Amino acid sequence: MADFIGAIDQGTTSTRFMLFDHGGNEAGKGQLEHEQILPEAGWVEHSPVEIWERTSSVIQTTMNGLGLVASDLAAVGIANQRETTVVWNRLTGRPYYNAIVWQDTRTDRIASALEREGKGDVIREKAGLPPATYFSGGKIQWILENVPGAREDAERGDALFGTTDSWLMWNLTGGRHGGVHVTDVTNASRTMLMNLETLEWDDELLSFFGIPRAMLPQIRPSSDPLHYGEVLALPDVLNGIPLTGILGDQQAAMFGQVCFAPGEAKNTYGTGNFMLLNTGTEPVRSKNGLITTVCYQFGTDKPVYALEGSIAVTGSAVQWLRDQLGIISGAAAIEPLAASVPDSGGVYFVPAFSGLFAPYWRSDARGAIVGLSRFNTNAHVARATLEAICYQSRDVAVAMEADSGVHLDVLKVDGGVTANALCMQMQADILGVPVSRPVVAETTALGAAYAAGLAVGFWRDTDELRANWNESRRWSPEWSDEQRAGGYAGWKKAVERTLDWVDVR
Repeated sequence: MADFIGAIDQGTTSTRFMLFDHGGNEAGKGQLEHEQILPEAGWVEHSPVEIWERTSSVIQTTMNGLGLVASDLAAVGIANQRETTVVWNRLTGRPYYNAIVWQDTRTDRIASALEREGKGDVIREKAGLPPATYFSGGKIQWILENVPGAREDAERGDALFGTTDSWLMWNLTGGRHGGVHVTDVTNASRTMLMNLETLEWDDELLSFFGIPRAMLPQIRPSSDPLHYGEVLALPDVLNGIPLTGILGDQQAAMFGQVCFAPGEAKNTYGTGNFMLLNTGTEPVRSKNGLITTVCYQFGTDKPVYALEGSIAVTGSAVQWLRDQLGIISGAAAIEPLAASVPDSGGVYFVPAFSGLFAPYWRSDARGAIVGLSRFNTNAHVARATLEAICYQSRDVAVAMEADSGVHLDVLKVDGGVTANALCMQMQADILGVPVSRPVVAETTALGAAYAAGLAVGFWRDTDELRANWNESRRWSPEWSDEQRAGGYAGWKKAVERTLDWVDVR
């Protein structure tokens, strides 16, 4: 029997290929970053060709570095940045335009027009999502309307749409020589085009955006014993290996954190923050600014749903301090700088660079640092940046409890920022509940591996996956209730200062 499961984790800033053994332990990893293309204010793009090349390279380097061959792997799964939109020609394999990234706000007029025309409530009811620049539907519409030839090819069935899982899957399985055009229910549920109840593309929703159905991938389960296809594009290292798992990155982290029971939740700290709560086999409609989304689907089982709070800018605010302001030399340097002062000195930083996502959904908001006096230093701004990560997560937790009635007893956390112990202590203090980090912090890749492995019997069931989960560290709240309430009241005032900054027509 093969010893490993492979996982492609195609993220916003980089692509990783990871190998996991039967115990859920990391057995190998490779990672490459790709360029962030910023052609205009509010526009964020990636090169789909670069993403595919980096994916191919990182797989080959990892396998060759460990001296492994295809027969050492039982299957491969994919986790991916969600909503990021690729449109390419099925005959040439060439993209019509750069990938439009989930953070991109160029479709704000499309989103606001949907609300004005009374279509917003239909999208909320059918897709579980508010009309927002975040999701894929408006991005596809923009490409069809602005790229010469794209609409004509789409009407003919020659232009294909996919999130980055579909783009990689198509290339891995042969590309223009018979590549498989599929996605899974979790990624499809992030487009504003899929009906949450039927798990199928919805004609009425497609009509809102003018999107031909022929562009769209087939929707499949997240863990599929029937296999999506086999790897044909990398004959030296993965030839013939079945592709059996696809999950949007945040749902993959739920899988990796073994949040399989209703009421279990996790928060992933990456470029943005994403808190998900498992709500079981019935979708819960949010009244408090959250998203209703598909959490996962095993084979022919009923889908499991989640409430999600999506936060656009958290880890990328740390990158901003490094790259734009030069306050820190690297991401790790923020912790000692922030720890050099006892508090933020009255400073609040609301990093609404691309508007505010959950629970506000305000594309008119922009970033603001407030409460400054001559007393304040770089250290206070650094500390306020970490607090912003935690306060935004509290906003989501408050909305989640209001929607579901579930009060968190503990918050499972994962992602790069969890290496920052000061930030995790702040999170426990600001939320008022313990924060728990697992031994394997790369839960997104692990979740993709779990989904793929379950499909081929590498793991028998979810009980076996639960047995793999172990806690690495726990942070308990140290703030008084008075401190917590005062800090949060200041945060809410700071958020108010960011609103109505950009005119959205």
